[in-house]
Amino acid sequence: MKRFRLLSLIFAAAGLLAAGCTGKGDTENESEPKVPVETMTAFLGSIVQSVSYNGSIQAETEVQVFSKIADRILAINVDEGSRVERGDPVARILATSIEQGVRQAEAALAAARAQEANVRIESDRAQRLLNENAMSRQQFDAIQTQVEAVTAQREQAEAMAATARSLRDDATVTAPIAGIVANRNYDPGDVASPAKSLLSIVQMARVKIVLDVTEADLGTLRTGQEAMVKVSAFPERAFGGRISMISPVLNPRTRMARVEALIDNRDRSLRPGMFGRVELITGRIDSVFVIPRYAVIEATSMQYAQGQERVAKEYFVYVVEGTRAVQRKLDPVSINHRAIAVAKGIAIGERIVTLGHNALRDGAAVLDVSSTQEKGDKP
Repeated sequence: MKRFRLLSLIFAAAGLLAAGCTGKGDTENESEPKVPVETMTAFLGSIVQSVSYNGSIQAETEVQVFSKIADRILAINVDEGSRVERGDPVARILATSIEQGVRQAEAALAAARAQEANVRIESDRAQRLLNENAMSRQQFDAIQTQVEAVTAQREQAEAMAATARSLRDDATVTAPIAGIVANRNYDPGDVASPAKSLLSIVQMARVKIVLDVTEADLGTLRTGQEAMVKVSAFPERAFGGRISMISPVLNPRTRMARVEALIDNRDRSLRPGMFGRVELITGRIDSVFVIPRYAVIEATSMQYAQGQERVAKEYFVYVVEGTRAVQRKLDPVSINHRAIAVAKGIAIGERIVTLGHNALRDGAAVLDVSSTQEKGDKP
């Protein structure tokens, strides 16, 4: 539509030039060609301040699940994409030697308990004999020492049995968190290794986008600020969230800080590994003149300050006064990729040229053709 309007302006300009060249009896001012332009009326509005970065999307939480036992895998109960709850069994590992160890430990525990029971019976008998002066103190103390020894043996056997049972329980691998299985690295029959995860589980009700922010923008960011994310898979949709973490240190090599924003993802549209463009909302300015960027002329120059060379930018617009365009220099208070906000230099109700300004010069005669556009067709 904007291209159509530009072609219309070109044809209108050609018509005006032809009329100016063939008119008879016109004065010099009347024969001056007028540049057709479109305008907007200046009004006070608001502008959202933001900074934009690219970042990668990750799951809010991702846990790698390992087998503590290096043995053959009997079964894996889940596939990639399966939903699991915390404590659900996800795999079973062969544990023949561990089962044998459990039986041996339990047998040793039973023997220790029987021996302790016998020694305690002897201790009770010795206590009665001691009370009747039928046993010496030395003999009684020896029996008490036996009681303490067999009690320690029984406690040791209990600990060994508990360890053996724990190892046997490790043969059943359970989910440490509720979530979705993201990657499965083994199949039944493979030999599990404690150094390589069986699978990973992710939580995706929220995802995080991770980005590196420059030192210049870091001072404008705070945790809790709004973030809007767009991805190529859903070009017409913006996903909302908030900044959740700002690194307290900068990378000494890149001089950038890691920032994370949590994004609502209850419909599971965003997937870990996606590449997104995030706009971090840093503030809002009210009661300013908001001018579209496409209506602004930008001029770049090199300037020297304190012995250093730097790139300086100046911003201009054309304002229609009567039938002529007057160039105005802007003093922006905020700039983003869509608009420039200025607090002064423009008056309410003035007409700002939005289309055709690239063909203008200061003081050029113009013809405002905005009223010829279709209703609701805005530049």
